[in-house]
Order: sequence, then structure tokens, then C-alpha cells
Amino acid sequence: MAAKVWSGVAVAISSALSAAMPVTAITKASPGVVTYTGADLAANADYIVLTDMVGMYQMDDRIARVANLNSGGNTLELESIDTTLFDTHTSGNAYVITFGTSLSVATGVSASGGEFEFIDTTTIHGNTRSRIPGVSSPISLSFTCQWDPSSTALAALKTASDSKAKRAIKITFADSTKFLFYGYVGFAFIPGGNAQELVTCSVQFEGIGRPTAYAT
Repeated sequence: MAAKVWSGVAVAISSALSAAMPVTAITKASPGVVTYTGADLAANADYIVLTDMVGMYQMDDRIARVANLNSGGNTLELESIDTTLFDTHTSGNAYVITFGTSLSVATGVSASGGEFEFIDTTTIHGNTRSRIPGVSSPISLSFTCQWDPSSTALAALKTASDSKAKRAIKITFADSTKFLFYGYVGFAFIPGGNAQELVTCSVQFEGIGRPTAYAT
């Protein structure tokens, strides 16, 4: 596998979601198969976000790519997502994502989060401490961007930040590898930097569900 570099990277942000597609079932399989009701709003290779999930909480606020859509049977596959060991689905909704905003003024990115809290399971019978993984902290990506009040992307992110609206983020690397997550935007649009350098600003994305990655 070739090493990846931060060059030729595209960052897309959702501009709209479709009407809700009520999810009535998700199989425990690899990949998981979704059964939905209502109009056929998705197509193969579309990205959807699943929200309001009851039961299979591992899929709540998670993005997936659609595969093997069966519009007549109202089913679709969650491409490359193994739901075998997830909890049993009860209810939820799926929305088709429109990625209509491109962030093309980013000059740097830093990531944090994803660290797990470990739960102590030590018994009185053992002589060494044991722990199991519990919940993880939310992922956070902070982009350093050129400060530009005329940028439509930055304006859209400021609107999302002010309204506390959730957005889907898709990062596509030069080799077509993709990283996606769903979350909130924090953006104050404040200029910063150093003498004789670019005027920059910082845009932060904080995930609220599990991220998803695709090799192509």
C-alpha cells in the first residue's frame, strides 16, 4: 500500500439531506442490509446517514455508502459495514446526503479524539487489574484555512456553526480513499496568523457518530 500524503485532497461538506426514509430493519450481517419504507430516494453509490437509531445504536449518526439497492423490495446494503455483532435494530431513519459544498481553502488539518475510556472489571479473586474498553471520546478535526470573507464554503460553515446544524464531512484523498463522519461545525471566522504569512482561520468539526472509511 502506498503512503498517503495531504496533497490533492478534496473536502466536501453536506449542503442538504433528503426526506427521511424510515428504517424498519437492519440485518446482522456483513454487510448489513437495511429495509426501509416510503419513496425510493437513494441510488447505488449514494451516501446516507442513519439517525434516531433505537436498538442498533452503533449505527446512530453514522454515514454509509449504498450498494445493491433493491428498490422493488425497499432494501439496500451498507457497503463494507459489518453489523454482525451490533445490537438488534428497533427503529430509525436514513437520509440521502447531498455534498454540495467544497472546502478548498484549507492549508492544514489536525485530528484528535477517539481515545477509549476503560472500564475496570477486576474481581476480588484476581491479583492483577483487568479492564475492558468502554466509550470513546468524539473525533475532532480542525482545519486551518485561508481567511476569506468571500468564500462561499466558509460562509456556509459559519451558518452551520451559528445554527448548531449537523453536517456530513467527506474527505477524499488523491488515491480515492475516503473518510466520512457526521457531526457539528464550530467556526468563529476570526482572522489570525503571523507577520508576513497567510491570514488564516480555524474550522473545527466534531463527530457525533462512528466514522466510516472506504478504500475507493
